[in-house]
Amino acid sequence: MKIILASNNKHKLEEIRKITAPLGYEVISQSEAGCNFDVEETGTTFEENAVLKAKAVYEKMKMPVISDDSGLEVDYLNGAPGVYSHRYAGENATDADRCSKLLSELSGVEKEKRTARFVCVICFIDENGTETVIRGTCEGYIGTEPRGENGFGYDPVFMYGDRSFAEISAEEKNSVSHRADALRKFSETITNKKG
Repeated sequence: MKIILASNNKHKLEEIRKITAPLGYEVISQSEAGCNFDVEETGTTFEENAVLKAKAVYEKMKMPVISDDSGLEVDYLNGAPGVYSHRYAGENATDADRCSKLLSELSGVEKEKRTARFVCVICFIDENGTETVIRGTCEGYIGTEPRGENGFGYDPVFMYGDRSFAEISAEEKNSVSHRADALRKFSETITNKKG
């Protein structure tokens, strides 16, 4: 069965394909499906944005769709940047700009109060229009300076144990990340439904 990923992000597409292929699903990107439009993410939660994206593609194509919305929540900042993770330092900010803004807002804050998590919410709409929403997380804390050369986004400042996400290999990150957690739960859910 084919599933449309409500995105053209190559990294997301690769990860989701790896998880769903053994279940007999073929995941294609939005552009591969001929669905060439962007969905405005107007939700105030990861769940709302994931559902918005999946529903928009499902309404147009009437076939199974999977979407995700993800970002970083910092406890000291009351969950910010949250759903605004990408736009946190302004519309045209770089990853380095976003990390720099986050570090400046946590300047002088002791390690115990720098707890944070990456969040990934997946919305799956099956061929009958039934929605399944799943949340995955990865707990860590925000370091005091960018470290490492791998990854993207907030990876250089997100500490997982004594290393940043930018210091661990892609394979290790993909086994412990918020998206890996959400996709694992999604895989279990779909397997149980096929049951």
